[in-house]
Amino acid sequence: MLRGGHRHVPGHLRLQHQLRGGGRRNLQGTFTASVIGLNPAGAIAGAYTDSGFFLHGYVRAADGHITTFDVAGAEGTNASGINPAGAIPGVYFDSNGVNHRYVRNKQGAITTFDVPAAGTGAFQGTLPESINPSGAITGQYLDASGVNHGFLRDKHGVITTFDAPGAGTGAGQGTFPTTNNPSDAITGYYMDANSAFHGFLRIP
Repeated sequence: MLRGGHRHVPGHLRLQHQLRGGGRRNLQGTFTASVIGLNPAGAIAGAYTDSGFFLHGYVRAADGHITTFDVAGAEGTNASGINPAGAIPGVYFDSNGVNHRYVRNKQGAITTFDVPAAGTGAFQGTLPESINPSGAITGQYLDASGVNHGFLRDKHGVITTFDAPGAGTGAGQGTFPTTNNPSDAITGYYMDANSAFHGFLRIP
């Protein structure tokens, strides 16, 4: 029994994967989406940076087959997870550096969307964080003043926005959802007017 200490136990590394188009230089290569980049069936979603430093999405099936994808017209495509049905949410960037949202279904069809109140300046826009088993997506959007707000897009495409009570209204402050469960409860954190962080739980 280990008490009050740390032990490193290496697991069995079955397989490493590097996409053929992935760059091999500094800050290039293959990345797996954090938090929910692996679904129960063993499919992996993520992104890779090519030798020209362009970002592309990919999905690796449980049998090892890799499919790469890009949102049409995007300057970069990133994946932020994959749910049990194989749906992949993510963000893509336009030529002006604005963030936009997409969801790709298991068959490869991509639907793009933006929160209506999202800003349209560089580094503003709609940012994904999590998708639950039913296909509901949560994340944040940055408005024209650089303030962060939460959103939930349900499986039918209906978008609801929200702010955590006490969230600051200055640039860089606001509400930052991180994940939603099968019941659409959402957790995350917010930054108050003094730039202090706090956690929140939103119950549907």
